[in-house]
Amino acid sequence: MARNTARNPVPGIPNGYPGRMGAVRDAKKAYRLLKKALRSRSAVQRVRRRLGDGEQHPSGHYKIAVYFADGAVNMYQMRQWYRPLAELAKRWPVVVLSRSATGAEKLLDEDAPPVAFVPTVRDLERFIADQDIRIVLYVNQNTRNFQMFRYGRRWHVFINHGESDKMYMTTNQYKAYDYSFIAGQAARDRLTRTLWDFDINRRTFEIGRPQADHYSGALPYTPDERTVVLYAPTWEGDRPSAHYGSIATHGEALVGALLATGRHRVIYRPHPRSGVIDHEYGAAHRRIIAAISAANAADAAAQHVYDDGPELGWQLAAADVAVVDISAMVYDRLAVGKPLMITRPVDERASVDTNGYLSDCEWLTAEAAHDIVAEVERVGADEAAIARLRMWVQHYFGDTTPGVATAKFHAAVEQLMQKWDAWQAHEMGAVRPDEDDDDEEADEDD
Repeated sequence: MARNTARNPVPGIPNGYPGRMGAVRDAKKAYRLLKKALRSRSAVQRVRRRLGDGEQHPSGHYKIAVYFADGAVNMYQMRQWYRPLAELAKRWPVVVLSRSATGAEKLLDEDAPPVAFVPTVRDLERFIADQDIRIVLYVNQNTRNFQMFRYGRRWHVFINHGESDKMYMTTNQYKAYDYSFIAGQAARDRLTRTLWDFDINRRTFEIGRPQADHYSGALPYTPDERTVVLYAPTWEGDRPSAHYGSIATHGEALVGALLATGRHRVIYRPHPRSGVIDHEYGAAHRRIIAAISAANAADAAAQHVYDDGPELGWQLAAADVAVVDISAMVYDRLAVGKPLMITRPVDERASVDTNGYLSDCEWLTAEAAHDIVAEVERVGADEAAIARLRMWVQHYFGDTTPGVATAKFHAAVEQLMQKWDAWQAHEMGAVRPDEDDDDEEADEDD
């Protein structure tokens, strides 16, 4: 009988034993965590050096803070607010409270409001003690938002990073905030239908979409006779109910068909997290990028676009037809009032709210993705569908006349400032308790 002479890496554990594989996985995980910690530490040092070289924040200067605990990967949630916040800051100074080093670094690189890097609870506490912050705005539901909620005598307001019918838009976490700024009647109906014992009339303000007053970016191509199609898929999702991403199911087929006509220009703008969980999803994403590059190499006049830039606006306004997944991009495009199609999720477990626009939208199934050219021509010429679309625009965003949403945004802030003044007057002379200081400090790591 042949004798197995292979050495066992772990004494006493046979080759192939599951414990060995587990040890390898644990080692790889530990290595990744170490690399992440080293990158984060390096980013912390870079941010501190940059801020140390700049001007200090004047004491008592800021009235409004935007709390952002995320890293660079979720900067899309902040970017769309840069210009509305810059306009708001002309009256009430605004600062971003950044908890993550990579997030702070990106904010400093971009056209963001002033940044205060507060990685630990103690840093955060020192900063707000030195300022006159009356309203704190939140663009997402990061669990570290809870660390900011401890500070009372200021309004905590959820402004979100987009409008959609995803289940995220009806989370019970809305109740954690003093107030929420919502887009319009659709959001009001959605929250009323879902949340128990939530006083929607008192705790929400309708502001439309002020970001639409600040569409930005220049066209990266020369307009011609080609039909411009925006394909803006979301990422693969981290659970079955959020499996909205279409890159692997629809994307390659529809992009390939459009690239082949010579009559269309594709703008491919995927979610920045595409492929972070599912390797095959990421591989399909990279194949689409390669196909666009090859099409441009074969025909320089095509000027197809792979768009991974920070600017959002020109894509929505320029496209003749848009194809998007169930995500905030549906409603970003809806606010423009031009033809769009929504990809139908292949995973039947994906949660689809068909009470709103998705009950009346133009669905694109995975099977129909191969016939995208005919589908684009159909929706672009359907006047009845365009009329219905405009009705839904009104339902979701109200009056979309330029400047109206910005005025609503400012009016909502003004009302909360007045409420803050009223409470201050009511408590005049009362002893203000110090914030307790016994919470465990947060890590500086992302």
